[in-house]
Amino acid sequence: MTDAIEANWTDEVAFLKELVRIPSDNPPGDCIRHAERTAVILEELGFEVERHPVPSDLVEQHGMKSVENLIVRRRFGAGAGPTVALNAHGDVVPPGDGWTVDPYGAEEKDAAIFGRGVAVSKSDFATYAFALKALEADPDGLDGTIELHLTYDEETGGYVGPKWLLDQGLTMPDYAISAGFSYAITTAHNGCLHLEVTVRGRQAHAAMPESGIDALEAANAILTSLYQERHSLGGIESAIPGIGSPKLTVGLISGGINTNVVPDRVTLRIDRRIIPDEVGSEVESKLIHLIETAAKAIPGAVVECRRIMLAEPLRELPGSERLIAALQGPARRVLGLEIKPTGVPLYTDARHYTAVGIPTVLYGAGPRSILEANAHSADEHLQLGDLRAATQIVAEALRTLISRR
Repeated sequence: MTDAIEANWTDEVAFLKELVRIPSDNPPGDCIRHAERTAVILEELGFEVERHPVPSDLVEQHGMKSVENLIVRRRFGAGAGPTVALNAHGDVVPPGDGWTVDPYGAEEKDAAIFGRGVAVSKSDFATYAFALKALEADPDGLDGTIELHLTYDEETGGYVGPKWLLDQGLTMPDYAISAGFSYAITTAHNGCLHLEVTVRGRQAHAAMPESGIDALEAANAILTSLYQERHSLGGIESAIPGIGSPKLTVGLISGGINTNVVPDRVTLRIDRRIIPDEVGSEVESKLIHLIETAAKAIPGAVVECRRIMLAEPLRELPGSERLIAALQGPARRVLGLEIKPTGVPLYTDARHYTAVGIPTVLYGAGPRSILEANAHSADEHLQLGDLRAATQIVAEALRTLISRR
């Protein structure tokens, strides 16, 4: 296994660098060029690639411009064993400011590659593809199927990526491993509620504000309640290591007509992070009740709450222990340490696999934390040693999972 990874190492690094050099920022979410080029490179590596373009109206509904998901399927033996999916996303957040290198340059220095998406999660396009190539180099004793799911909408929720592939019946694996980092196995993560709150009043001349209904005053009462709730949430702690507390953020505020007019409408956008110990629908109902109750402080004000997104948390399912054990064994040999199951406070599109009953963990190439990789920040980078280690560990884990028993 190690020999096959070493033999393909130069190609793996070159593959990752080329993926970084093709922009796939989301927003705007025009990712089809990246998918097409990825498919061509995979075919040059000897894989058969299925191209699955998502209908444009559905893509636009989710705030993107173009999505084409890729599936590679490789059956070993009679294919009677389990099907294991490896999912990584090729869409990335825009680079932003503060870079000391070209964010699309894939510059290699200090034994690392720098560039937007190199850690999250174009690295795992490489990890998973070259782990699969290592299996192909030594297929004896294997019986099962490995699938690569290369998708393009994790930054907007995964609805036209993994969820669409599953909903369309294009795949239904027995297990899934989704993009992650090398020094922990993520078995749980937070969910997220995005809520839009519109507060309506009645405009009036600023010389006679009492003749109107001040939507901003009502919004202020709502904000006071929301920030009290934020502080209360800090006293709640998930039972799952690594998760922490629920979070609440008011990320956007807009409204008003002019300086000399009583505001007739104010809009808030709220981000509420949901720990796995909570139920998303219950969190939403409680938050809406809090908002509606607070608005009553201003007679005549009307409040409307609209769900933008509700992503349930990733929760560990029965069967995940097989994935955990399969990854821990090679990690001991390759990294010389015990990698432990943990949770993370962010959310990912891996939840779509668990939502349909597929045991799923996050594992891939990267350091001990998102902060170390500068993921979603300037000078995002990946240590080549972490890429090599993850490729080895994933390849050995896959061998364990689909070996004849």
